[in-house]
Amino acid sequence: MDLLNTLVDKGLRRELPTREEALAVLATSDDELLDVVAAAGKVRRQWFGRRVKLNYLVNLKSGLCPEDCSYCSQRLGSTAGILKYTWLKPEEASQAAAAGVAGGAKRVCLVASGRGPTDRDVERVGKTIEAIKEQNEGIEVCACLGLLSDGQAEKLREAGADAYNHNLNTSEATYGQITKTHTYADRVDTVEKAHAAGLSACSGLIAGMGETDEDLVDVVFSLRALDADSVPVNFLIPFEGTPLAKEWNLTPQRCLRILAMARFVCPDVEVRLAGGREVHLRSLQPLALNIVNSIFLGDYLTSEGQAGQADLDMIADAGFEVEGAGTTTLPAHRSDAADAAPSGGCGSQGGASVCGSGAAGADDAVGCGSACGGCSGHPHAEAAPVPEQPAQAGPGELRSDLVAVRRRGAGTDIAPNA
Repeated sequence: MDLLNTLVDKGLRRELPTREEALAVLATSDDELLDVVAAAGKVRRQWFGRRVKLNYLVNLKSGLCPEDCSYCSQRLGSTAGILKYTWLKPEEASQAAAAGVAGGAKRVCLVASGRGPTDRDVERVGKTIEAIKEQNEGIEVCACLGLLSDGQAEKLREAGADAYNHNLNTSEATYGQITKTHTYADRVDTVEKAHAAGLSACSGLIAGMGETDEDLVDVVFSLRALDADSVPVNFLIPFEGTPLAKEWNLTPQRCLRILAMARFVCPDVEVRLAGGREVHLRSLQPLALNIVNSIFLGDYLTSEGQAGQADLDMIADAGFEVEGAGTTTLPAHRSDAADAAPSGGCGSQGGASVCGSGAAGADDAVGCGSACGGCSGHPHAEAAPVPEQPAQAGPGELRSDLVAVRRRGAGTDIAPNA
């Protein structure tokens, strides 16, 4: 297929495909799906081998967000039956993070609901970062706290944060249909603040909110223009009690095409398979490992993922390996450029003009939506049985049986899942 050969050649050269080529990936047929996955796999292996980076979410503050993000179970007016609690203490967050680290996680993502942190919140998170790094040598910490004010990114960097997540989520043209309480430009501004402070910028998207192919291509091209280091691709978890509860528009095949398009546009950055993979990819999750080089381990912010051991078994069974703590995730041309940047940090400043970021790996930073989310895990916790997955719902059909609301981990007395 000439299209795929062209995209592979461009990916190996870190060359930006055209918008028409990106759109053509999304338009391929199911008969061509394995060819698309194989082509994206060639680009993935060129820059990341067969390594899979594990990330672990810790939800520092859950629910009661004043923002109105339509996809988010923690939004203003949400009636989703999620956990609600205020800030975890540093020692509680550190204990939660330790479970994920024991399960093989290389990065801990600290997420808090809300429009953005106060300076006191930044100090609080700084103490949490210190507590986690004291207990876990070499661990990366990414913060996801919402919109940043001037100077806050620098304070987080000084406290030991390695990265900051704030997702763009969807295209600029349609952002106003998803959220009214802040703007697309606000999100871009926060990613740029994080980047300028020397933090590794992480920013991604949510697919499945009723967007068009053009919207998906727009947001991925915007992420590449921001030149962040990781791009989390979330698939909407349609929580009952949110405005998008009936948006069941994804099939496993479409999810794989979206991931492949992101890989071709962003060949040498960390493309992360984030929230919603269990709900929408289901039994095709292992195929996605041929495209992405990063996943979340265990649970999300307000929804359950599959058991952490099942994630590890899936990686091994598919012929991949968990990336070790001593391995640099990004290719040398990006990591060397970051080390040479005046502001320091592990960002991609000065690197090749390649793609965007990844939400603490999380879904979104303002309100920390339901598409990502994080609880912690416990290496010795008995794995919950994996429920049988029913067939995909039709458009507009509520399928709350596919969404498991998180009832364990951080903020509870029940052992987390990692």
